[in-house]
Amino acid sequence: MLRILRRFKAVLTEDEKFLETIESIEGVVSKLLSIGMILVTFTAIAHLSYALIEKLLLTIDRPSNDSFNTTLFELFGLFLNVLIALEILENITAYLRKHVIQAELVIVTSLIAVARKIIILDLEKKSSSDLIALAVAVFSLSVGYAIVRYMNKK
Repeated sequence: MLRILRRFKAVLTEDEKFLETIESIEGVVSKLLSIGMILVTFTAIAHLSYALIEKLLLTIDRPSNDSFNTTLFELFGLFLNVLIALEILENITAYLRKHVIQAELVIVTSLIAVARKIIILDLEKKSSSDLIALAVAVFSLSVGYAIVRYMNKK
């Protein structure tokens, strides 16, 4: 018990030991996040598979353009969910490899998420301010991505 207290005191008083402890905690948390994202990805794939079988087989029976278009947009959204989950997993694993958050990956993931929102957007239910907000988000992320790419090439 005394040894544990001495170690705890050393962690709190010595900067190097404190930073080592923080780095160890970051590693554990990153690994737990990776495992969680793997579970989320498999769940998203299962949901996509179920939707592909159910929706496509059901829409074949009643070929209506409106229902088929709605089904396609739902399926595109589910595909992009899987892609976003994979991108987030890639962000986490890149952090585990290099211990640096890669801004380019984060921006690309954000662009995919906004693109997903645009693809599944119901234009009849959204106001013009919602569309303007999405346009500003896409523009800002694109400019940010261009800046990061330019800086990485230097």
